[in-house]
Amino acid sequence: MSVININDATFEQTLKSAPLVLVDFWAPWCGPCRALAPILDELAAELQGQVVIAKLNVDENPQTAANFGIRSIPALKLFKNGTEVDSRVGLQPLKELKNLILQHQ
Repeated sequence: MSVININDATFEQTLKSAPLVLVDFWAPWCGPCRALAPILDELAAELQGQVVIAKLNVDENPQTAANFGIRSIPALKLFKNGTEVDSRVGLQPLKELKNLILQHQ
């Protein structure tokens, strides 16, 4: 499965779509966010069937970003069964993100 784009309306439904969901809070003007995109694509390919990776544009979806207190991007939040279990802020290497997901399976 590839990385999916979500919005305020589909956020809750996405969290319920799989046991593990990694959400990337990002914006198109953010350089580190753009640098993270190919890492997330690779992660989605490597962990296909184990995690849903979703991107939420904070400029277009301010409600969800505000609900989670997003102040710096990229912000990554990992949800297990709909509950936030871990988070990271800033550009992360593939290995770090893979370990983050695997430790919560």
